Amino acid sequence: MSEAITRLTPEGRYLRGALGMGLTWAVGWSFVGALLALLVGVLTSPDAIQGTRVAGTIRVFMQVGLVSGGAFSVVLAIAGRRRTFDEMSLPLFAGWGALASLLAYVAIMALGGALFTPGELLAGGAFTALLGAGSAAGSLALARRADDRDLLQVGADVAEVGLTKEEKRELLGK
Repeated sequence: MSEAITRLTPEGRYLRGALGMGLTWAVGWSFVGALLALLVGVLTSPDAIQGTRVAGTIRVFMQVGLVSGGAFSVVLAIAGRRRTFDEMSLPLFAGWGALASLLAYVAIMALGGALFTPGELLAGGAFTALLGAGSAAGSLALARRADDRDLLQVGADVAEVGLTKEEKRELLGK
């Protein structure tokens, strides 16, 4: 199995990355959906908390998170393809996450065919964009942490190599 992973084409790696990002966001967003459903239920009417309502909210958040994470991965592959994570600013990254999430939300709402009031659509879009920005910022923080760990491991190997006497003389200009 690991041999198949190392032989992935660039397109296969993009697809695996988009799926991984989508699944990660789906899990995180499902927790947010559960908390939101419980909070709304407790604030409006504790008797109104129903398992089906909470499960439905979790499902919707999970679906939107999956599509938003995949869309963000595509936006990142296009807009940030020639940059490292250290070269990207957090506000720009968060903006890409918000944009990708908002586009995914609009697509899901257009395909879903459910009837919502304009206020509900705007509130849902704003909340989705906010979740997308937060998820993108968290993704960048995790990616930078992973890069730093890799650099530390490589740095330990490089430090052991050291300079030869001739390279030291050349460096010091002697």
